Amino acid sequence: MGENARHDDPKNEHERRHHRSDADGDREGPDGDHDHGLSPDHDHDADLENPGAAVVTVSSSRSLDDDPSGDAIGEGLEAGGFEIATRELVNDDFDTIQHIVDTLTDRDDVNVVVTTGGTGVTPDDVTVEAVQPLISKTLPGFGELFRTLSYEEVGTRVVATRTIAGVIESVPVFCLPGSENAARLGCEEIIVEEAPHLIGLAARESSSSEE
Repeated sequence: MGENARHDDPKNEHERRHHRSDADGDREGPDGDHDHGLSPDHDHDADLENPGAAVVTVSSSRSLDDDPSGDAIGEGLEAGGFEIATRELVNDDFDTIQHIVDTLTDRDDVNVVVTTGGTGVTPDDVTVEAVQPLISKTLPGFGELFRTLSYEEVGTRVVATRTIAGVIESVPVFCLPGSENAARLGCEEIIVEEAPHLIGLAARESSSSEE
C-alpha cells in the first residue's frame, strides 16, 4: 500500500502481525496494582522516539489535495517528532473504514493511527461504528478530555462529538472529528503529548502476551 492512496474497496480477512517492542517500567499504586506510569511525573524513558503515524481522512467530498483536517494532524504530528508513514483518504463507508484501519495497524512502520471525520451523528458518520469492533482496549479518557477542551470552543454542541480512542493489537488509534479546529486541538493538545507513552505501554502488553 503506497502513500497518499485513496481506498474505495476493502479486502477480506488477514492475519495480524505485530512484533513491536519498547517497554515501560511498572509502578505499584496505593492498592498494590501497577499504575503503568499514570502519575503526573511518570518516567518517559521508555517512550518511543520518532514513532510512525498514519493519518486517515474519512470523507466522500474531499481529496488529499484539499484536506485541511488531515493537513493539521500531519503538521501537528511532525512538529511533535512523529514521522508520517502514510496519508490516506477513504469514503464514508463502514467496510472501507474498518479495512483501512485494520490494515494500517498491521504495518510495521505504523505505531499510531489518527483518523479525522465521521464521528458525528449524521447517517454517514460511521467511523466510530467501524473502528470500535477492532479495539481490544478502550481509552475513554481521550474522548472525555477532548470534549472538555472542545467545550471551551463550541460550548454545548460538544455533545454531538463521539470522539473515541483505543488500542488495536499494539497500536493506539485515535478518531477525531472532521473539522480542522477539532483535528488540530485533539492532535496537538492530547495525541502528541501522550501517544509516545501509550505506544510503549501497548507494545509491552503485546510482548508480554506473546511470551
